[in-house]
Amino acid sequence: MADTDESTPVRPLRADARRNRDRLLAVATELLADSRGQLSLEAVARTAGVGIATLYRHFPTREALVLAVYDHEMAQLGRRAGELLTSHSPDEALAQWLGELSRYGMTRPGASDAFRAAALSHDELVHHTYTHITTALTRLLHAAARTGSTRTDIGADDLLPAVCGTWELPDTPAARQQAARLVGLLLDGLHVTP
Repeated sequence: MADTDESTPVRPLRADARRNRDRLLAVATELLADSRGQLSLEAVARTAGVGIATLYRHFPTREALVLAVYDHEMAQLGRRAGELLTSHSPDEALAQWLGELSRYGMTRPGASDAFRAAALSHDELVHHTYTHITTALTRLLHAAARTGSTRTDIGADDLLPAVCGTWELPDTPAARQQAARLVGLLLDGLHVTP
């Protein structure tokens, strides 16, 4: 059999393999939210109704599975920015999206560490995951800046670490209120004073 090189196209997954991958990803997403950051690969495979070897074929390490979950969820949050911009003013869309991003991270223990690593990583998939959010936040910031109500000298890479600081808080009612106040403080700092 001939060796393949990097120019060989990647074949799409068969339908059953795609279903298994999607099911593993859905189960891992659900279990990660309840696991306090301690995701068990055996529990994911068992709950998804597949063998551990099937899980490893799709996700060779725990980190690869967690990153795939984050990538999927960050893509959803990225799309959410566009939805908000069609139904809200740019300022309202930015405020709501930052609140959603803050609440997301509070439900994902370890997400702040993953994002710090993503910001510094040269790994393509890790960077792709981070780019979902920076692209969405840049879009929201530019839309708000065009209205004249938001500063133009602050970018996504400036604001994102501040918002992700709320991810260190526990997911409790008091901490959610604190996170909302912190996001409000950030938004106040973005506003242009007349």
